Amino acid sequence: MMSLDSITLYLVATMVAALLGAMMVFFGKQENSPALKWWGTAYLLGASSVALWTATGDKLGPYLYLALNAVGFVACGMVWNAARVFHGRKPNWPGLVFGAIAWVAAVMLLDPTASMLRMIIGAGIVSVYAALTASELWVERRKSLQRRWPAFVVPVMHGCVLMLPILLGSFLRPNDAGFSHSVWVTVFAVEIILYAVGTVFVIFMLVSERTVTAHRTAASTDPLTGMLNRRGFSEACARMIEREAKGGRPVTVMIFDIDHFKSINDRFGHPAGDEMLKLFSTVVVNNLRISDLSGRIGGEEFAALLPCALEEGVLVAERVREAFETSGVVVDEGPVDTTVSIGVAGGPAGTELEVLLASADTALYQAKRGGRNRVEAAEELPLSLENWRRQSAARIGVPKGPSTTQPATA
Repeated sequence: MMSLDSITLYLVATMVAALLGAMMVFFGKQENSPALKWWGTAYLLGASSVALWTATGDKLGPYLYLALNAVGFVACGMVWNAARVFHGRKPNWPGLVFGAIAWVAAVMLLDPTASMLRMIIGAGIVSVYAALTASELWVERRKSLQRRWPAFVVPVMHGCVLMLPILLGSFLRPNDAGFSHSVWVTVFAVEIILYAVGTVFVIFMLVSERTVTAHRTAASTDPLTGMLNRRGFSEACARMIEREAKGGRPVTVMIFDIDHFKSINDRFGHPAGDEMLKLFSTVVVNNLRISDLSGRIGGEEFAALLPCALEEGVLVAERVREAFETSGVVVDEGPVDTTVSIGVAGGPAGTELEVLLASADTALYQAKRGGRNRVEAAEELPLSLENWRRQSAARIGVPKGPSTTQPATA
């Protein structure tokens, strides 16, 4: 039966780890990703430590042996900190060096002949770092189990494979000096290669997932206000309407239009107009529940979808109107009127978003004709969306009535 040379396997493992580390450092610089730089540097440190230890063997002096192992434990701490940085947390500097310090202290305090005990302590330190890394990679529980399980399983398996042969040798065959040179050493050498490759696969899977999520979010988010844009709002509303329809619950839509927004741009400039849009988006978000949806659907128009009946939606709309009116915006030229007209429409379970928006838009037009700065509730849903589109197109260019601060009673 052909046996594998463990020294050769360790050298192959370090070469693989070094190449993967260099690749991650390179991509970390290309993508400006601190987490990839941490991971890559950890791989390079670990590979250098194991390579020197494997190549020199018995020629290592006690201090060099101690230093190389300490560097290896620092590399394990860097892998854990890389996972922290990936999730936006600060590096844990004490934790980074704690394993190395614990190892040095154990070697200095233990009997020089207690080699098995030192192996157990070293394996335990690596296993603890593997468990910490697994917990950090598992932290985003919003993701589905099918997509997150490799991030948890790979480091846990590494810790288990590392501890198992040492524990077996310590407790089952404590007097067998040849156990440390048994098949378990070969198994562990192979596992190091698999762990190095598997971890990099998990890392790039997470980075790719993060990138895709960021692009998807950017495509559905308004860059100025941070709210959903029209596309993102429509997609999110479709999901909510479907969910509420299963429970037979009604939904309500409201459309907001900031009054005289063009004149604000003309008088104070577009930067002031942008600040007004951001202010109103904050007012909307602060006055809606966490279960409600809101978005900027164009220009100075915003919309919201609430899983509630029309009567409750009107109360919420009135609360938004009052909060915006009392914002108290003042510029060098004096106070700025902050008023908004709102149209509200409700429908039974399963009513399509476009139907609700059409009805709310009709109510918004009535609010503007009625003097602005008011809330109007739609009396009924449109019978024909095509007729509504023609009426909306015909209303373009219709002069708007004078402003008033008297709200309507809904």
